[in-house]
Amino acid sequence: MENYQTISLIVEGPVATVKINRPEALNALNSVLVRELVAALDALEADGSVRCVVLTGSDKAFCAGADIKEMANLSAADIETADHLKPVWDRAASFEKPLIAALSGYTLGGGLELAMCCDIIIASEGTKLGQPEINIGIIPGGGGTQRLPRAVGKYKAMEMILTGAAISAEEAKALGLVNRVVPPGKYLEEATKLASEIASKAPIAVRSAKEAIAASQEMGLSSGLELGRTLFYDLFNTEDKKEGMSAFLAKRKPNFVGR
Repeated sequence: MENYQTISLIVEGPVATVKINRPEALNALNSVLVRELVAALDALEADGSVRCVVLTGSDKAFCAGADIKEMANLSAADIETADHLKPVWDRAASFEKPLIAALSGYTLGGGLELAMCCDIIIASEGTKLGQPEINIGIIPGGGGTQRLPRAVGKYKAMEMILTGAAISAEEAKALGLVNRVVPPGKYLEEATKLASEIASKAPIAVRSAKEAIAASQEMGLSSGLELGRTLFYDLFNTEDKKEGMSAFLAKRKPNFVGR
């Protein structure tokens, strides 16, 4: 396993946990952290034994956004050429396996954008979620202007982005931005439990379902329906389909192998 400076990676059976570990900067995204997160996700996607991944931070901060120290002196040409943060959002959003964000504390700016690239979001009570970029003279650049309105609606997204105000985990759940809110200290346990449940399902079917749902955010209805049907048909050629249906008829637990 690669030695990382800014993250830790633990694989336990079919579930992997990637933890952002820059406590001195509230887990802010910098170029090193981005490179290491991308490398870790590349490795986990290629690892056939891993079926679900949890991405988390610390009790105090999932990720407080981009590291302003690294960006303060960059010009438009510099930031466009360097593009040192974009790869992590792109990689998380294109990750083929289920990716669960387990949040606590500050989840702001690029950190919220990273969480929104995940498939499911678990948040601890006390988590603060927001896009405060307007307060430093910029706007969300990692997808916040597109993913946040899709999650909470245009008007709430306008309010959050134009004022920079954060919302609570409870409000985020009410708006549909967060799946579950759990007591302090339980967020990682809850996310890992959910990851284990997902990892017990047929891996190809899980990936196909994720692909179809993700496409629904990009495609029109007719194109999305066609993709869903194609993926559905393809699953009838898998061993896991035969195993799942045989187990159902025999009233036993299926043993899915990912083929």
